[in-house]
Amino acid sequence: MSDQFSEQLLNLFCGLFLLTAVGVLWRREVSALITLLTAQGLMLTGIAVVLATRHRSAEAFAIALGIGLLKAGVVPWMLRRVRRQVPAARETRPLVNVSASLIAAAGLTLVAYAAAKPLVALAPSASAHATPVGIAVVLLGFFLAATRQRAISQIIGVLLIDNGVAAVAFLATGGVPLIVELGVSADLALAVLVLQILTSRLHQAFGPTDLDELRELRD
Repeated sequence: MSDQFSEQLLNLFCGLFLLTAVGVLWRREVSALITLLTAQGLMLTGIAVVLATRHRSAEAFAIALGIGLLKAGVVPWMLRRVRRQVPAARETRPLVNVSASLIAAAGLTLVAYAAAKPLVALAPSASAHATPVGIAVVLLGFFLAATRQRAISQIIGVLLIDNGVAAVAFLATGGVPLIVELGVSADLALAVLVLQILTSRLHQAFGPTDLDELRELRD
């Protein structure tokens, strides 16, 4: 694979990686959010594969394989099991509407590019130039978790943050140790499993899993 082609492929995966995060802010149906999260996992896997090919690293290929299995396979599968407990789940009362969310996404992306300028200046490589994409996804994940009401939407925001952190690690350093990335992803998979159990119990006991309605039960 030539350097020019790998650079173009890396930019394509990074662009789609960011686009899926923006799409998560656009859609409200939980099923659509899970589909977009799966696509983002595939894009992150593509980024890892391109970097592994450029560095000719067997460990990086192993990381890419683990990323693909966990983020595009195991975690979305577990989220779909959660969604089956509430088939018609969608965000009906987000704190910020879609139009404002998309404007915020543009602003947060600009903030990410501004914040990453010193990092890009230190290592002016193709992967370093794409680092702001990962930072932008982290910020969008925080925004999603802060503005959505349903528990499953908020856990998807946390998963976006993890994907963004992983992307920054890959792009800024060329990869992270396999045991570190798999350990973090395994922790998140465990969190999703706990969410599945809690969602099932809450839905059986109280019906919806909107956080505002659950707070009213306490009041």
